[in-house]
Amino acid sequence: MSDKNANPYKSTLNLPSTDFPMRGDLPKREPLTLARWEEEGLYARIRENTASRETFVLHDGPPYANGVIHIGHAVNKVLKDMVVKSKLLSGFDAPYVPGWDCHGLPIEIAVEKKYGKVGTRLDAVEFRQKCREYAAEQIELQRTDFKRLGVIGDWDNPYRSMDFSYEAGMLRSLAKIIERGHLVRGSKPVHWCFDCGSALAEAEIEYADKVSPAVDVAYTALSAEKFATRFGAVADADVQVAVPIWTTTPWTLPASLAISVGPAIDYVLVEGPARADGGRRWLVLAETLAAAALARYGVDEVIVHGHAKGEDLESLVVQHPFYAEREIPLLLGEHVSDEDGTGNVHTAPGHGQEDFAVARQYDLIQQYTAAQINPVDARGVYLPGTPPMGDTALEGNHIWKANDIIVDALRGTDALLAATRTEHSYPHCWRHKTPVAFRATPQWFISMDKADLRADALQAIKDVAWIPEWGQARIAGMVEGRPDWCISRQRTWGVPIALFIHRISGEPHPRSVELMYQVAALVEAEGIDVWYSLDPASLLGDEAGDYEKVTDILDVWFDSGVTHECVLAQRPEDGLRKPADLYLEGSDQHRGWFQSSLLTGVAMDGAAPYRQVLTHGFAVDAAGRKMSKSLGNVVAPQKVIDAMGADVLRLWITSADYRNEMSVSDEILKRSGDGYRRIRNTARFLLGNLHGFDPATQLMPVDEMVELDRWIVHRAYGLQQRIVDAYAAYDFPEIVQILANFCSVDLGSLYLDVTKDRLYTMQENSPGRRSAQAAMYRIAEAFVRWIAPILSFTAEEMWNHLPAVTANGSREGNVLFATWYDGLAPLPDDAPLSADDFKRLLALREQMSKVLEPMRAEGKIGAALDAEIALRCGVADQNWLSPFVDELRFLFISGDVYMSSNDAASEIEVIAIPSTKPKCGRCWHHREDVGTHAAHPTLCGRCVDNVDGNGEHRKWF
Repeated sequence: MSDKNANPYKSTLNLPSTDFPMRGDLPKREPLTLARWEEEGLYARIRENTASRETFVLHDGPPYANGVIHIGHAVNKVLKDMVVKSKLLSGFDAPYVPGWDCHGLPIEIAVEKKYGKVGTRLDAVEFRQKCREYAAEQIELQRTDFKRLGVIGDWDNPYRSMDFSYEAGMLRSLAKIIERGHLVRGSKPVHWCFDCGSALAEAEIEYADKVSPAVDVAYTALSAEKFATRFGAVADADVQVAVPIWTTTPWTLPASLAISVGPAIDYVLVEGPARADGGRRWLVLAETLAAAALARYGVDEVIVHGHAKGEDLESLVVQHPFYAEREIPLLLGEHVSDEDGTGNVHTAPGHGQEDFAVARQYDLIQQYTAAQINPVDARGVYLPGTPPMGDTALEGNHIWKANDIIVDALRGTDALLAATRTEHSYPHCWRHKTPVAFRATPQWFISMDKADLRADALQAIKDVAWIPEWGQARIAGMVEGRPDWCISRQRTWGVPIALFIHRISGEPHPRSVELMYQVAALVEAEGIDVWYSLDPASLLGDEAGDYEKVTDILDVWFDSGVTHECVLAQRPEDGLRKPADLYLEGSDQHRGWFQSSLLTGVAMDGAAPYRQVLTHGFAVDAAGRKMSKSLGNVVAPQKVIDAMGADVLRLWITSADYRNEMSVSDEILKRSGDGYRRIRNTARFLLGNLHGFDPATQLMPVDEMVELDRWIVHRAYGLQQRIVDAYAAYDFPEIVQILANFCSVDLGSLYLDVTKDRLYTMQENSPGRRSAQAAMYRIAEAFVRWIAPILSFTAEEMWNHLPAVTANGSREGNVLFATWYDGLAPLPDDAPLSADDFKRLLALREQMSKVLEPMRAEGKIGAALDAEIALRCGVADQNWLSPFVDELRFLFISGDVYMSSNDAASEIEVIAIPSTKPKCGRCWHHREDVGTHAAHPTLCGRCVDNVDGNGEHRKWF
């Protein structure tokens, strides 16, 4: 009802009243709520409140402690927060202990920029201390932003991988892995970043396009006759046989020790281009690639001299293209394909994992020195003593420069058959964005196959619920094909691999596990610096002279990969345990944290450290592009919060389908703001109409309520089941859709609109009004819980404005102390109006609206109250409508509704005419009896009764 025309009866209306503001003013109001949560110790109170419940453990994957948070951080933390809060409402004890990953190269680089490399201005101990201080500063910045998002957790007691207790836990974890036989040492090719000066893990590699030289290089057979024989051919004395390889890394040719051929591939011996001296040359090529390869060499016609399987070529020998004294054997390798190149793979064991594997299989590596296997140092420069190519020196040159040097030196020789440039996908360091190379260096590995780690991990994957389901196949494929995990790094800021190795044999001390536990105890007391200052004799006694300390540090993926042991298993007093119920991170963590946690969990305990794994996509702009400063499409969560509030950002995160890329832009956020206002307006309407309502004494039982009120409670009951199920299935967009429809359709355009008349015009304590308030109270109690995991600040605000159920009139606690509301109820089978009845009535209401639309457009009526409705229907429909037809005008918000007979009608026909009856000045209904009451000449009889009499009665609507 409005104040238009200065209604003299306004004081008799029960208009909404609430202190819950229409405007959220979230940027100003949310920080006040945060301060109150902090002051009240909300997280500790929640834990006290849920102490006796069954636990649900969501384990926080640690973000890296470097830089302010971005939109991806916000997505991740809010999704986790929604899970935790929904589990609290579902009756669980759901602790949330946040954490940070603190060691590693990015922090080293940040400290180096300020103080220089170790030994410049700071020694190693001082440098590590500066790294520790820098990480602590970054954590504080990120913690502030995470809390501002409304994320509730144990922020005062997080886990940090640089804490002494955690660093000690890492060593104990490594000791368990060693004890179970998974650690090996070897000189294997690993991804090496020349900028980092260290080995990289698979998870630290990203692929980007790179332009490289692409060359075909011929390796001349030592015996053309032996090759020809294998192909069933006869070579004349002047015929030379050569095996061409194709490579995009000419810099690896100095380390070429073999050629691999595919055992099942069909090869042909074909006529190749003439030699420089005019002699004939036959080439060995995969049959499917022969024509394309010859075309590169300027040969138009394919002349085949013989056929052979790859397995028939094993042990044949060719000559290195520029180290004439080096004999190159042909090996069989399952990794060789005939999809591109020549079908012959140049094999440099020091610069490729598959090359290394096949060379080891043939015991080739033992025949060469370390410098021959890997002639490249940590900077990417050829070692001193690297043999030259004739007059062309290689030593001292960087490998990327050497590509062109080697190709130029091969030009004009019979060895170079073709040279072009090609753009291809190439591994890069994820930090420096620079190309990496494989280098064989002494490293420590967690073996994937020793002690059956790979097989056990693949089995463990099957025991985990992956959300979405495709996550299982993705991580299984990665584990199935991954190499051994190189866990050693040659850096300063990290946890040392606390092993003593024999100075001559290089073997770890036979008591390595026991010794590592002893070192862990020292680290727990003094930190990682104790390892570097430790006198080996204090642990080894007289043996100390035979052993030296390993100074390599652990891969940061090992740091975070053992959180299940260092955090979950060590903090039972905080409600933690392993396995965790849920790990939740971005889709890149199948190759990162999900996998490192899986491998360490299986290596230590024989099982995955998690029961469920949820993966979310990345935030992209409205066009699906990645966030980029250069594109100007970065959406900073801090700016969104400052402009619109955290709850609007949370609503966008909830509504976006995390199973795919999540589009965000100013326009998309504006729509989230609109959606937020609909939810807030609904909450405000409910609260406004609960003014003066005391649920402790006035909450009417459901079965005594007006039928429309019973129906809306029934609707809310059904929606709550769907919402609870959606939270359990982590289907957050479904929840937003349910809420939006309920606010706009069930409540906004129907129930709240219909019940205004009852709420405003009936007597304050009348059963009809109390019935509506009872329904709204029940809905509000359920609604505040539904939105609490999503709109945490708004739910808190709404909770504090709801009528109290306590005797002292105050509303105690917090919505997160509650569980899903149990005051809703479905319509019983014997209800006077069933759910199907309401479905038919609402369809009839919609039918009536369509009849009124053209009348309104033509100016015949204003509101639906100005029209009278006739329902022409058959006997069955008359019987159905007759009990409540007199009250249908309230459901339709129209003038009088009449029912007329049309026995031939199979459906109800709606007819409308403008009402000619006078309009009540209080309720605005057109009624015949307006003006017939001397004391109240402008009121209808119903309003007179509500103002001065005993009040009206409503049963149906």
